[in-house]
Amino acid sequence: MNMAGSYRQAMDFLYLACVVTGSIALVLISAVIPWAVFTRYVLNSAASWPEPLAVLLTIVVTFIGAAAGYRLNLHMNVGYFANKLPDPFRSLVDLIVQLLMGLIALFMIIWGWRLVEVTWHNTIADFPFLSVGVTYLPIPVGGACLLLFIIERIFLGAPPDPIGQHPEMSID
Repeated sequence: MNMAGSYRQAMDFLYLACVVTGSIALVLISAVIPWAVFTRYVLNSAASWPEPLAVLLTIVVTFIGAAAGYRLNLHMNVGYFANKLPDPFRSLVDLIVQLLMGLIALFMIIWGWRLVEVTWHNTIADFPFLSVGVTYLPIPVGGACLLLFIIERIFLGAPPDPIGQHPEMSID
């Protein structure tokens, strides 16, 4: 397998890891919030941990899941004017967009890591065993995943759509 194929395969694996991580976090949020409602309104004794846990899981969904969504271009974007351009200009605009997104990914990596370092020795009141720095790790990790997906898109083009490969998933 050539280098491009190996990189694409590694990005497929990274994408799957991001999707699984984000999905698990979303499922846990969906379990934690009803538990909070149950303890508050049925048991009349609200648990203190569900809300901060849901916030922490939302950070995971936001940064790790968003990187996966970006890889397959599932995010919101406005391409109306770019799509009206001739092909060479459209390609140039796409490259500029990818480079700007690369700057955002670098910002997430650098400043997210600094946030992790600064808060590493702090703890969360409801989870004294958990470092605040650990809770911010999805920011630089998500930025690194995003940067790798951007590099893939710049050098190898957009990845194939996995949903389009399954005829039973098509809407006719």
